[in-house]
Amino acid sequence: MRYPTLRRPAVSRLMTETFRGYHHALKLRDGEFYETKNLSTDEYPLLTVRPAATRLPIVQQQAQGMIAKDALAWVDNGTLWYNGLPTPITGLSDGDKQLVGMGAYIVIFPDKVYYNTADGADYGSLEARWRYSGPVRYTMCDSTGKEYEHVTVQALAPTSPEGGALWLDSAARQLKQYDAVTAMWVAVQTVFTKLSFTTQGQLKALFAEHDGVTLTGAALAELNGSKVLYALGGEEGRENDWLVVVGIAAETVENGEDVITLSRTVPALDYVCECQNRLWGCYYGSDGERNLNELYCCALGDFKNWNQFLGLSTDSWRASVGSDGVWTGCINYLGSPTFFKEERIHTVTPSSEGAHQVAELPARGVQQGSGRSLAIAGETLFYKSRTEICAYQGGFPSGVSAALGDERYSEAVGGVFGKSYWLSMRDAAGDWQLFCLDTERALWMHVNDTHVRQFEVLDDSLLALVGNELWDLNGAAEGEREGVRDWLAESGILYCQYPDSKYLSRYNLRLRAGNGAEVHMAVEYDSSGVWESTGSFTPTGTGTVTLPVQPRRCDHMRLRLSGRGDIKLFSVTRILEKGSDV
Repeated sequence: MRYPTLRRPAVSRLMTETFRGYHHALKLRDGEFYETKNLSTDEYPLLTVRPAATRLPIVQQQAQGMIAKDALAWVDNGTLWYNGLPTPITGLSDGDKQLVGMGAYIVIFPDKVYYNTADGADYGSLEARWRYSGPVRYTMCDSTGKEYEHVTVQALAPTSPEGGALWLDSAARQLKQYDAVTAMWVAVQTVFTKLSFTTQGQLKALFAEHDGVTLTGAALAELNGSKVLYALGGEEGRENDWLVVVGIAAETVENGEDVITLSRTVPALDYVCECQNRLWGCYYGSDGERNLNELYCCALGDFKNWNQFLGLSTDSWRASVGSDGVWTGCINYLGSPTFFKEERIHTVTPSSEGAHQVAELPARGVQQGSGRSLAIAGETLFYKSRTEICAYQGGFPSGVSAALGDERYSEAVGGVFGKSYWLSMRDAAGDWQLFCLDTERALWMHVNDTHVRQFEVLDDSLLALVGNELWDLNGAAEGEREGVRDWLAESGILYCQYPDSKYLSRYNLRLRAGNGAEVHMAVEYDSSGVWESTGSFTPTGTGTVTLPVQPRRCDHMRLRLSGRGDIKLFSVTRILEKGSDV
């Protein structure tokens, strides 16, 4: 009797030795994973467990923001701390803060206060207000406060004047000075008035020369309004406070009881950044009188003055913007203050002459609520737009988050260390997710479900504010080291390219494991939703582990690797037998 000859099923040996990170889709390239946890691309093409983080020994009751300069500064429960010590900046309002560095200074918004990290005695408010009630003397003077003497006030020019004589043309209300060489009266371009008070040196403690201020209550109407303090003086303990502003006092006037108010203000700002020795900001809303949609910058090197207009290149600056919508973020990118709305990018080109220019680009901007996602890796700016993660290099932004799938995220917070862009976002279910993008290789990893409120880089540490705790995600800083990390790598649907039924008979793992590491493997057949364990082991050193799998006929499958402890995975080899299409 003859028996039929049985043909051995075709056997395929499939090896994966390049691991391409996270891709949240069902059909994936070889080496991609549908889900990952606590894995890293730092040693690409190997698959490795991320470094253990360390918790810094900084105890905060109510963390409100931080900034890394020569040392770390942070706001906790209304107090600014620097280099581990409290500063005199206390009593700050509740809520998150924007801490902006400018030279050695830290400027805190929205409270509008500053602190000098090089001189702890130099701190205070950006704004100032002074109110005075009492006698005021008004005298015409030059820009330094030197009072004019023997000014002739009349409609006709004086006859036989001496050189340097002063004449106030009362008809034209113009001050002129006689030039003996040309025998002509020459107009004095700018006339100033000196206001003197009977106070005790208070002005110089609050204001400085060339401050842009608002003055009200002066007896001469033209002295009220937006002004620049061209000079001021006064000494503590002496009744000689005075200031100089533009205006004409036709004659010396002494009023017995004026109520003078002098104030230096900073506009309300939604977002602030530093660029080219100025602070730049934006605001969308109402100031109580009109709706504003504006960009601002302070005077050159002077973050206290946002209303200093002397006609110089160093002046403050502001510009109205016509695009609709609230501002969503700003950053100094390639030497230009760059401001974002959800559908617009506004780039300011600073000018050495003060004629700053604003360019508007209709493009994907920063999603509202994701202003902290702005971060620069290399020379590329990354941020969260409404629909995706964008990379921006000065032209049109491009999407880089196809690997994140169709999930919608919001409230993104980003940070960069080296070529890695870290991003903490809230998903549609309200849960927080932490991702990491290897910007050099364009590979994503889903790290875990950590909610990071802010990132900062200090030396070799990537600092993450998690709740009221501060963690170094690189593990470089001294502190309490994170324990053993659980990790996971889950594939997408495999072998759909073969129409016949398949059998998975075994797979080999080549890896290096640390002490106490564990590895578990499981398989899901035909999208059943049930993960069937195929084995566990505790490897040591470097080697290859073979795990047999009880053959099971299926159309497709998914694989899951999980474990605890440090491992470096070099390759995964699967032995696949293909059957018929029955």
